[in-house]
Amino acid sequence: MKVLVTGFEPFNKESVNPSFEAVKCLPDRIGRIEVVKAEIPVSFVTSSFVLEKAIESCSPDIVICAGQAGGYAGIAVERVAINLQDAVIPDNYGIQPDNQPVFSDGPNAYFSSLPVKEIVKTLRNEVIPAFVSNSAGTYVCNSLMYSLLHLIHLKYHDMQGGFIHVPYSVEQAAGKTPIPPSMSLQQITRALELAIRTF
Repeated sequence: MKVLVTGFEPFNKESVNPSFEAVKCLPDRIGRIEVVKAEIPVSFVTSSFVLEKAIESCSPDIVICAGQAGGYAGIAVERVAINLQDAVIPDNYGIQPDNQPVFSDGPNAYFSSLPVKEIVKTLRNEVIPAFVSNSAGTYVCNSLMYSLLHLIHLKYHDMQGGFIHVPYSVEQAAGKTPIPPSMSLQQITRALELAIRTF
């Protein structure tokens, strides 16, 4: 079995993005599962293309995309992606869509095909704060999740996919006032590893 795990590049003036920092720390094999890693640009235009190229290059059975959710106090396993791009801030390339669909011919929403509740239960059993989230927002994270599930719907019917949001790393939070919730990079990496082990 093969899993593709992605994280985002830094955005919004941050020097790191804990989603990809944690992905980089994952082992190349977890039990019987081969782990392939990819970095995704924070771009409404190109993120889905980069993801599709990564899928084409490694033919994974499972795709888990991860992104940063500053202010979250735990791991958020996303259940729903909506067909909407509505950005409060521009992406890394200056694009700031206002009430636009991800795909004009797509349905209003897709549900994750990951075992969302099982992942959350597994993380909580290992004393890692985690919860099911019913909104991936309307920024690039949601756009990527929707694009992934749309791609699965159109081309990769046997592939499972979904999205996980992670908090600020401790190092990021230490430089902010007031100090927001955070999680160590080691714990974020462990959470992603445990999510993979649920398969």
